[in-house]
Amino acid sequence: MLQPSHQSLQVAAVSGDGASPARAQSSAWGRVPARDRNQDSPWHTEAVCRRDEAGLFFAPSKEPTASRLSREEAAKRVCGRCPVMVECREHALLQPEPYGVWGGLTAAERRVVLARRRRRDLELQKAAHTAAGPIAAAG
Repeated sequence: MLQPSHQSLQVAAVSGDGASPARAQSSAWGRVPARDRNQDSPWHTEAVCRRDEAGLFFAPSKEPTASRLSREEAAKRVCGRCPVMVECREHALLQPEPYGVWGGLTAAERRVVLARRRRRDLELQKAAHTAAGPIAAAG
């Protein structure tokens, strides 16, 4: 899958609860159906957050912990109803994005995911190497 070039997403404030037409189509779990992966438009054009304040997703300097946790949970609720949450998350993991909430994950949570992926990749490489040893010896 081609990744979009690293660019900031446009964000703008909305009035009311920020409901979108996509939100009206959401399932009982609050998730919007997955986006058609064959679409030509960049994934971020469908991001729910493009209509929200950037401050919800990125911490101001010296933000108190309680405020940060509350803000991050609000940002994650926005992500939870987004049709491109998976694409956003993968973008943030592949870039990697060091700040903010992306794809429903904070920067700290993304670091954990990346560490787990690295560990899993090493274990798979080790298992493949171990499995190849007896096969090569038998050949």
